Amino acid sequence: MATSDFMRQLAGYGLTTATILYRMPDHRNVLQSYIWQQYDLAPRFPVLRDFLAFWKRELDGPLHSVTVAHSRLIRPAEIVNVNGVLTLH
Repeated sequence: MATSDFMRQLAGYGLTTATILYRMPDHRNVLQSYIWQQYDLAPRFPVLRDFLAFWKRELDGPLHSVTVAHSRLIRPAEIVNVNGVLTLH
């Protein structure tokens, strides 16, 4: 049986990594980083948007910036011709 993550990849989801910089609640001049990673749909990123809405609603540290990287893990295979044979004894 396939895992839910694999089924999401087949549905078009890709691995999304967000680097979130936020200000410390008690020291507004200090930036802290948080790495978030989840399967999400590019380019709208509904899962990331839900997480950021939760952050703004529930957490004290105000957001400074969010940098997003996304990669579809399942894609058409690349075919490479090999011009040689390696024999091991």
